[in-house]
Amino acid sequence: MSFQKCRVALIGSGMISGVYLENLKSFDAIELVGCSDIVPERAKKRAEEFGIAAMTNEEILNDPEIELVVNTTYPLAHYDVAKQCLLHGKHVYTEKLIVETLAQARELQAIADERGLFFGGAPDTWLGGSAQLAKLIIESGLIGTPTMVDATLFRSYHNERFSTSAEKRFSFCRHGGIIFDMGAYYLSHMAFLLGPIAEVSGLGEIRNPDRVYENPQNPACGEKMTVESWNNVTGSLKFKNGVFGHLTVSAEGSAVMNRFIISGTDGMLDLGDPNEYEDHVTVTNKSGQQSVIYTPFGYHGKNFRGIGVLDAAYALRNGRTPRTNGAFCTHVLEAANGICESIETRSVYRMTTSIEPPKPLPAGYTEYPELVFTK
Repeated sequence: MSFQKCRVALIGSGMISGVYLENLKSFDAIELVGCSDIVPERAKKRAEEFGIAAMTNEEILNDPEIELVVNTTYPLAHYDVAKQCLLHGKHVYTEKLIVETLAQARELQAIADERGLFFGGAPDTWLGGSAQLAKLIIESGLIGTPTMVDATLFRSYHNERFSTSAEKRFSFCRHGGIIFDMGAYYLSHMAFLLGPIAEVSGLGEIRNPDRVYENPQNPACGEKMTVESWNNVTGSLKFKNGVFGHLTVSAEGSAVMNRFIISGTDGMLDLGDPNEYEDHVTVTNKSGQQSVIYTPFGYHGKNFRGIGVLDAAYALRNGRTPRTNGAFCTHVLEAANGICESIETRSVYRMTTSIEPPKPLPAGYTEYPELVFTK
């Protein structure tokens, strides 16, 4: 039996769109139609690069044959673009985080449910080899019963990020910052591997909020800028299964440093960097002996960005719920917002959403599709 490919278009042809378009072109289940951007020249450049049509948003929204839109606009535009797509009958996969607020996420999910549409999105790095293997290791009982997860991320959002562009200013906006930009990868891994989060609390600061644009290549160099987002954050999490978690993220580091470890009653699991689809996976037993279970080719493995779109395409043809569904994305969004609310109120934030953790991927997912697709 054969099935039609899922016809996909992309809105938002900026920096992140390149790897999306490259991968989407390679997935057998997807027929990539075109791309658009608020700056037409960017869409034209991407279209020529990947041999697809340069389109306007209106052309994408009004094309009845386009089923799914990949929304890679800058984060503060996610809500408006996603809503327009849903209202035009399109399934929507949105870059992380899906929207700014829990209320927006619930509104869009209600629209999607009413119209029988998929609404979800990134990050999808937890669909990569490292996290999928980690899920198998946990479910096998190799490290016993998980008791604690510890994640740390240091990044530097300095001169190169001091930009007047909407995409980069998000790093310093109130609903932006490292807890949303990079913390999303860690929170998504936690939710996939350990299940729903019950409550969160946080401590944080806006270090050095009054700054100037320092990059000499920036037209605004020397002018004042204000940081509105928490840029030094530490959060505590309690999962419904009793696991405790700790997440520390800082945009004020001098170098990149990542750590993601799950401790269990019989061992410890080190996943490397959740921002990567494939990284080292190491198990340490109770005696301190280490076993490297998986090492990708090279230091990091292949970038499968967009594999969540592929899973959505499979799901739409199979009549199942995509793994990167709106409920999962909304739960992660609420956890990030909950940590920030806890910082502001100095109180524990109790989660109002929950999830059923998505099932692991079958072996050989990107090479051996669930179904045979044809045009």
